[in-house]
Amino acid sequence: MSRKDIVFAILGGFFLTNAVIAEMIGGKIIYIGDPSWNLPASVGIIPWPVVFLTTDLINEYFGRRGVRRLTFLAVGMISYAFLVLYLTIPIPTTSFSPISFDAYKNVFGQTRWIIVGSLTAFLVSQLIDVTIFHLFRKRTGKALLWLRATGSTVFSQVIDTLIVLYIGVALPGEWTLEQYLSTAKTNYLIKLTIAVAMTPLIYLGHWIVERYLGKPEAEALAEQAARGSGGSGGSR
Repeated sequence: MSRKDIVFAILGGFFLTNAVIAEMIGGKIIYIGDPSWNLPASVGIIPWPVVFLTTDLINEYFGRRGVRRLTFLAVGMISYAFLVLYLTIPIPTTSFSPISFDAYKNVFGQTRWIIVGSLTAFLVSQLIDVTIFHLFRKRTGKALLWLRATGSTVFSQVIDTLIVLYIGVALPGEWTLEQYLSTAKTNYLIKLTIAVAMTPLIYLGHWIVERYLGKPEAEALAEQAARGSGGSGGSR
């Protein structure tokens, strides 16, 4: 494997692993900060920042094709994981199983609406993310990394939040419009805060890739990704 292939494999591994984990643990609801703030959110927001970060790095160095390839692969792997869980839930446990039948079912037996909502939101938001990222790349060239990385996440997560809450929770739960919009607002603000706070990590990720590949090869790879995605690859 070339160094470029190793970088793609590592980024793809983190992308896929954290996407699958986030979907598996998403049913647990926690409070952000003090419970008195009344800011409930899915515990799945903990691994999602890694998905955001790797998406931006893959976007930068491997373009639209790289992100789409991994996105469709992630949807397939998440679907496979849910299928395995669905098939294993009805199997009776032994009397000496450390995990009871009910405990296993309660943790992994997410409703089909949550599964459909999560998969739909993930697929649509990722495809929107990659499109907006390269629109910024086309306008700014290599400059303003923070703008295309954070900007694409800000827009894509609006769509992700609205879709997953509507299909997964609001529709089957028969929420009112006020309940839906209020919860969506809270969840989006949390994701937005995470996206902004992650900006230094995006620069760190670029520095690591440049150190590993060498700056000339890393810049050439980014230019190739921009051209392949319809970007101009302008100068700083």
